[in-house]
Amino acid sequence: MWENGAVAHTYTSEKPDQLRGPQHDTAWCDELAAWTYAYDTWDQLMFGLRLDDPRCVVTTTPRPIKLVRDLISNKNTTTTRGSTFDNRDNLAETFFQHILDKYDGTSLGRQELYAEILDELPGALWTRHMIDSTRRETAPPMKRVVVAIDPAVTSKESSDETGIVVAGLGTDDHFYVLEDLSGRMTVDSWARAAVDCYHRHNADRVVAEVNQGGDLVEKMIRQVGSNVSYRAIHASKGKYVRAEPVAARYEQSMVHHVGGFASLEDQLCTYSQAYLSKSPDRLDALVYAITELDSKSVIDIRIDTEANYAPRNWF
Repeated sequence: MWENGAVAHTYTSEKPDQLRGPQHDTAWCDELAAWTYAYDTWDQLMFGLRLDDPRCVVTTTPRPIKLVRDLISNKNTTTTRGSTFDNRDNLAETFFQHILDKYDGTSLGRQELYAEILDELPGALWTRHMIDSTRRETAPPMKRVVVAIDPAVTSKESSDETGIVVAGLGTDDHFYVLEDLSGRMTVDSWARAAVDCYHRHNADRVVAEVNQGGDLVEKMIRQVGSNVSYRAIHASKGKYVRAEPVAARYEQSMVHHVGGFASLEDQLCTYSQAYLSKSPDRLDALVYAITELDSKSVIDIRIDTEANYAPRNWF
């Protein structure tokens, strides 16, 4: 509340219906492209933006979601762009050089550093439309839930992220992406995050790629949760080949993101054979999760026996 009587209220994109009813004369929408339910929240805001001379300011990284594209193409929109270079005087030189070395000349760099809105990447396995058209606010009851990990072996500033993605097989036999916990973490931190997530979602199994960490991956999981059902994955095929069957499930409208996962979706939509990003860890974890859920029950039973796992009654 300001001295002149003006009052500001804050809302979250996780709960669009909070905006159903209140009315305003001005709105500031920050990081709109990363909103969990972007269109639903935007629509509810617009219904209440109706007092005096209503104005709305949007400040966001220009991820190429449909809502951002629609706003920029609207004749009533004034667009101002600013690149990371415009802010250079306020940034540490070591940080600036690091992000240039890592991202300059890449598709993600064009978006994050130069404020470009990218067209769909030629040859990309996923598209924004493919993900947006099947997005859900809620998921049905789950037959199975898995926590998939693509672990990083170090946690330095220049290290890869550890991919941790939770997905489930619904009672409708569709696949649901429930949570993305990926990030740059120490070994102990990602192990604890995965086990906590396993219990929070009442998951059936943790699956982890062990090409780099080997037995250490299971050891860390067991130290945190000794009763966790666990299976190691030895990735023998290339990333692109592993990802193709999962992308096909998206094309069949059988995979649904429950809410928005901006960083994961960025990685999915900027991954192609022509442009292979350094290490798409979130994508890898997603692929492992959906692949695990997409197995036939007879294969699951055999693997469960090998893993010394007491399966539930879902099969």
